[in-house]
Amino acid sequence: MKKKNVDFSTYLVDYPNKEGYFGKYGGSYLDKNLQKSMDEITEAYFSIAQSRKFIAELRRIRQEFQGRPTPITHLERLSNSLGGKIQLYAKREDLNHSGAHKLNHCMGEALLAKYMGKKKVIAETGAGQHGVALATAAAYFGLECDIYMGAVDIKKQAPNVAKMKILGANVVEVTEGLQTLKEAVDAAFTAYQKEYKEAIYCIGSVVGPHPFPMMVRDFQSIVGIEAREQFLDMTGNLPTSVVACVGGGSNAMGMFSGFLNDPVEIYGVEPLGKGKKLGQHAASLSYGSEGVMHGFNSIMIKDKKGNPAPVYSVASGLDYPSSGPEHAFLKDLGRVTYDVINDDDSIEAFFTLSKLEGIIPAIESSHAVAYAMKLAKKMDHGSILINLSGRGDKDLDYILENYGTGEKK
Repeated sequence: MKKKNVDFSTYLVDYPNKEGYFGKYGGSYLDKNLQKSMDEITEAYFSIAQSRKFIAELRRIRQEFQGRPTPITHLERLSNSLGGKIQLYAKREDLNHSGAHKLNHCMGEALLAKYMGKKKVIAETGAGQHGVALATAAAYFGLECDIYMGAVDIKKQAPNVAKMKILGANVVEVTEGLQTLKEAVDAAFTAYQKEYKEAIYCIGSVVGPHPFPMMVRDFQSIVGIEAREQFLDMTGNLPTSVVACVGGGSNAMGMFSGFLNDPVEIYGVEPLGKGKKLGQHAASLSYGSEGVMHGFNSIMIKDKKGNPAPVYSVASGLDYPSSGPEHAFLKDLGRVTYDVINDDDSIEAFFTLSKLEGIIPAIESSHAVAYAMKLAKKMDHGSILINLSGRGDKDLDYILENYGTGEKK
């Protein structure tokens, strides 16, 4: 499949280029000291992480510790509730150890840190899934772990905060600005500038300076590799459509990478939140413009001065004012369709999947479920594969406080 002179049969080898660009997006915009650190990580990734020993150890960890491969589940009752013409399936990353896709790259990043002789891992987290995953990886490898998290998200995601602390991580509360994900990234970067010689910053998505958008995508590609093989084995066909939620976009890039060269429609679902006005949503690809933040060039939501604007989503893991540079590139190429789902539809999908299928999804993943439900009503035939990127245990306190148990009044 070719679009705009891009050969998707070699895409994952061709992109990014050696400077870390996907077309005009990506790169590395850092001061000299941090750039040296990023160059060290890049060199280590291309040498250590491509070695037979590293790959063999990561495969063993995935099988023996993470519980991979995660299965695909046919969502038969949900499909029937939508008319039964379109069959919905879910790639069950909620069954990955620690409850989300995040462990896929965290174990890879922590293993790389171990090989590089680092003593500490540093990261930001929004919904807490990346924080829990990195705390898990740090405990596994015997590394120190600092997790920066906004005060608002700490309150919303109390179960995940407790897990991080139980796993031995130091959770650092961030009280600047809106006290959510963007501020957590700011604080983590500031801390890393002081500790880069002994620590590695394990970015939680396909964002940040090169090599992280590439590295996180590569570690997450196991999702798409497994899903493609499993779906063919289960049904004898490829899915008609693949759907995943997009904040920074790690779960989506993991899934999408397995299907880019196939005749499959691919949809990335952004959080529309409460509406289209600035500050009501976090749909950067849909409503943003090109800009640099946190060391990379992509599409971001800006204020009148051109700075990152306040964003909002009911899903803590999606409220980031930019998206991965590869997503911006794939949008420009026309290979992936990016669309939006609001809070209300996402919460409705959260309860629908829970009650019809016995699967409680993360609110982030519920955006993808909601979009798939709408998409199914527009299609005449075929199948939809949803990346169910995480489970909803972390969201239960927030859901119960704000929406109850979903019982119709």
